[in-house]
Amino acid sequence: MTRKQPATAKPACEPAGSCCSVRPALKDRPLLSFVDAVKVMALFKVLGNDTRIRLLHHLVRSEEATVTELAKTLGMKPQAVSNQLVRLSDTGMVSHRREGNNVFYRVKNGCVAPLLDLALCLMEDEGTTKNGE
Repeated sequence: MTRKQPATAKPACEPAGSCCSVRPALKDRPLLSFVDAVKVMALFKVLGNDTRIRLLHHLVRSEEATVTELAKTLGMKPQAVSNQLVRLSDTGMVSHRREGNNVFYRVKNGCVAPLLDLALCLMEDEGTTKNGE
């Protein structure tokens, strides 16, 4: 069953499979309260780290990976990757499962991939604006 969305509910660069497509458009929501604004700020602080962004992107691409796989892919030590995964787990963005001696991490929150996609969209749009296109 496909839901038909009003045109105002879609951002200019809506990623495929957007997690937030059933929510009202941002312009139709009430102004953020101070508390909600602080929560958003805290979320962006967690995302304001290149390692965590790369970990999330890899997990979106691979669907699931161990700390060892992530460390090898990012060229980091497993302990450093593990520390960053704890921060992402604390926010509910990733979860893990144990299989024998291996712990597999995956993106838990469906809004992570669309958020990364929108960030790339903003970068691409910024590039075309700077070039005068």
